[in-house]
Amino acid sequence: MTDTDVIVVGAGLAGLVAATELTRRGQRVLVLDAEPAASLGGQAHWSFGGLFLVNSAEQRRLGVRDSAELAFSDWLGAANFTAGADRGEGPDAQGYAWAQRFVEFAAGPMRPWLHSLGVRWFPLVQWAERGGYPAGGHGNTVPRFHVTWGTGPGVLAPFLAAAQEAREEGLLDIRFRHRVTSLVTTDGAVTGVRSDQLAASAAGRGEPSSREVVGTAEFSAGAVVLATGGIGADHNAVREAWPAEAGTLPDQMLSGVPDGTDGSGLALAESAGAACVHAGRMWHYPEGIEMHTPIWSRHGIRILPGPSSLWLDADGERLPPPLFPGFDALGALRHLTVHHHQHSWFVLNKAIMETEFALSGSDQNPDLTGKNLRLLAQRVLPGAVGPVARFAEHSPDFIWAQTPAELANGMNALVGSEQIDGDALARLIAARDSEIVTGLGKDPQVTAIHHARRYVVDKRMRVATPRPLTHPKDGPLLAVRLRVLTRKTLGGVHTDTQARVLRGDGSVLPGLYAVGEAAGFGGGGVHGHRALEGTFLSGCMFSGKVAGEAI
Repeated sequence: MTDTDVIVVGAGLAGLVAATELTRRGQRVLVLDAEPAASLGGQAHWSFGGLFLVNSAEQRRLGVRDSAELAFSDWLGAANFTAGADRGEGPDAQGYAWAQRFVEFAAGPMRPWLHSLGVRWFPLVQWAERGGYPAGGHGNTVPRFHVTWGTGPGVLAPFLAAAQEAREEGLLDIRFRHRVTSLVTTDGAVTGVRSDQLAASAAGRGEPSSREVVGTAEFSAGAVVLATGGIGADHNAVREAWPAEAGTLPDQMLSGVPDGTDGSGLALAESAGAACVHAGRMWHYPEGIEMHTPIWSRHGIRILPGPSSLWLDADGERLPPPLFPGFDALGALRHLTVHHHQHSWFVLNKAIMETEFALSGSDQNPDLTGKNLRLLAQRVLPGAVGPVARFAEHSPDFIWAQTPAELANGMNALVGSEQIDGDALARLIAARDSEIVTGLGKDPQVTAIHHARRYVVDKRMRVATPRPLTHPKDGPLLAVRLRVLTRKTLGGVHTDTQARVLRGDGSVLPGLYAVGEAAGFGGGGVHGHRALEGTFLSGCMFSGKVAGEAI
């Protein structure tokens, strides 16, 4: 006799979707999570709520022509799966199969399913990860980033409601402060878990909580689902996994995830005989700034930039095309790490900041998170959105100046070096401005700016009117120091297309499933080497749904 039908380890989005799908089918589910109850929903709560949808009603209303075929072509250009994956061969075979199924889901049932649960979207679809490479290379050919009305909490809401209903029906038991320490196996199959019971904690959502052990427990079940997330908060693990050919990560990094995102589930799986694959594939951001009121350790926020800022490395050299803001996050990161830069810079002016800067996260978008139409209207009016204006006023990473020479002095003072030459910075800005005043220009970034403004959403609210950085009405000049922000693990526990965990020889490890970031969002790496954005939350939901249907 088992304690429950299924144990789900992790109460984030993927775990909640799996648990509620199972309870909807009449299964008894026990969810265990090391954090206090305040952190129910995990990282998804803090997210911008962006979802990768294909050929949606929102896209069609904006005149965007998309299709599953185009989206999958873009996916393959980003993923760069190893040869043979399309034939079911090699280390990316499962990732490729998951990618096919996910794109079909994103182009078909995902939107109706979520819409039926009450989820809605901001009608102006955003264009993330533009790529800028030739056809077949990395990047979204068309805008696909659908921001959920209510951001991350809006994505979580229907699953939290379903969980509450299942708890009232006696089908779901969620136990917080249980840190799973090992998987129990019987005759080669996973049949339960052992856990440390941690001391009660009053820590708020996302805050570090005590790891004091006050007891132990063991639970049995017919199946166990790992939904434990990735390694983003463990910077030592991130450094160990970072591939040598990608250079060296900076000495100091920021965290885009709470402290509990430590990769513990990967070690649990491996100890039980599971295979973990593609450890060196990660998705961190080079556009991080330190949070002014931190909640977790080394708390950072990502700037979501438009395409007009100059992007300079720590020495003041411009990043090469197409590494413009918003085009290829991982490409820009690897360029910086290969050249051993500790930070980089956006150089722009006040007008560009007010039009093009947004901040990732539910807490940094109170209009969308709070579904506040009055605040939302400010996004299309002159001036910065409130949270951006606060950073601009209070963050030491924002350097204001009237001239390039003064700007260079401020940049050097911030980092304690003389890496930025004021004369060289002035020449760079002048060269960029000379391209702008032609109305056309041969500079690839200037061309990209003009192209972006052909899309109605970008022209209206995301891309500033092209003018010289030194235009007197648009000043003062601004430099923003950017640091690496850890975020997502693209590799993970190897699974088949039913979310069943695989051993190193490719055989199924009975009784064990993995979902969400712990499984590389499906198959141990559905994204391959790069992501197209909006695919993390939706990947959590899809993999959780698949597991719930399969068990």
